[in-house]
Parts: sequence; C-alpha cells; structure tokens
Amino acid sequence: MRVLLIDNNPEMVNALTLTIKTPWHEANIACADNETKGIEAVKADYPDIVILNIDLPGLAAFVILKRIREFSDVPIIILTTKDSELDKVRCLEGGADDYIVKPFSTLDFLARVNVVLRRAGRLNPDREDRHPLIAGDLTINLGTREVSLSGRSVHLTPTEYKLLYLLVGSGGRVVSHEALRQKVWGTAEYVDPGTLRRHIVQLRKKLGDTGRTPRLVLNERAVGYRFVK
Repeated sequence: MRVLLIDNNPEMVNALTLTIKTPWHEANIACADNETKGIEAVKADYPDIVILNIDLPGLAAFVILKRIREFSDVPIIILTTKDSELDKVRCLEGGADDYIVKPFSTLDFLARVNVVLRRAGRLNPDREDRHPLIAGDLTINLGTREVSLSGRSVHLTPTEYKLLYLLVGSGGRVVSHEALRQKVWGTAEYVDPGTLRRHIVQLRKKLGDTGRTPRLVLNERAVGYRFVK
C-alpha cells in the first residue's frame, strides 16, 4: 500500500507513519510538505490513499481537492483542527472521502482508513504481496506494482499501470471507454477520448502487443477495451 501524507508538521507525520505501519507493516509512506508538492506526488506516484492536512497555509483544502479530482480518484482523508460543519460539507462535496477532526484516537483513525480503502476497492497490501495478479504470461505484483511479461520486467507509468490493472482485473470482460476514463483520470467528461487511445497504444507497445492484430489488449469498437489472457 502506498500512502501520501500532505502535511508540513514533522511530529504529525512521524505519528501518522507509526500509526499506519502498525497494521500495515509493508506500507510505503511518502510525505509532501505543501500543496504543490502534494499534487505533483499524486500525479507521479499514484498512491492508494492521501491523508491531507487542511490546516496547511496557502490554498484552501477544497481547492486542493478540486485540483486532485481533476485527474485522480485516489481516496482522500482530511485531517483538521477545524470542527466546522461548513468546512466539512465543502470538503466532502469537493471530493474528500472522510473528514477527521484533531485530536483523534489511533483506533478511530485506523478504522476510518480501513473503511475508505475497502470502499475504494484498494486491497490489503499483505494479501496483494502473497497473491499477484496473473493473466497468462503476465504477472502484476499488486504490492510493489511491478509488472512482468514472460519473466521480462515491464516499466509502466502510473497511468499505464492503472489501465492494465483495470483491464486484467475485469476478467476478460469489456471495460467501457467511459469507465476507463472515470477510474483512471477521475472524470469521463473532461478527458479527450484521444488521450485514452494514446495511453492504450503506449501500453500495447510496452507489452509487445503491436501489429495490426493485437493479442492482449483488444478494442471493442465504439464500446471499450478488454484484456485477453
């Protein structure tokens, strides 16, 4: 599991790191100490969950949420000292998955993180490490996000990885263009269909699935794509 903490308080970061690693020993925890670094980290690292400190100076939390939601559906939990119903409503309507007021108990925090991860379909990292996703000669290590094809390592960008994960995880069923745009970029409305096609082309190249008749990632005309083992 990859966790991104957007917080400029080292003591809070250390406390959250210890708390998260208690049940999730293999969790990979990154930290960004301002809004700009946080948004860039979401784009580059594709975390499983973001813990966002609303008390950061600068941009309002709902603006940060809006920017992240423009390209990602990553689960986001807000941490704040502001026990304000208005702030809570604005954050939840802006795309936050939960809103936790400080101080909070360790058990309550972990329970909320677990609920958000489960609701978002993010698997437990320990189970992921033991059970890679295998489709024919393709293996996806869900814990480390490492992909290999016939024993050869395949380097994918975060977007390519998510596309592959969604297609392989569909069990051979077609995943619609709209569903792929929604799940990968967090929206289907503002993502040009050409963007999806370009990423599929790059994914096919890296999988060696080129030529006039692809054998792994198939196009169902005017519907979507499906992965064939």
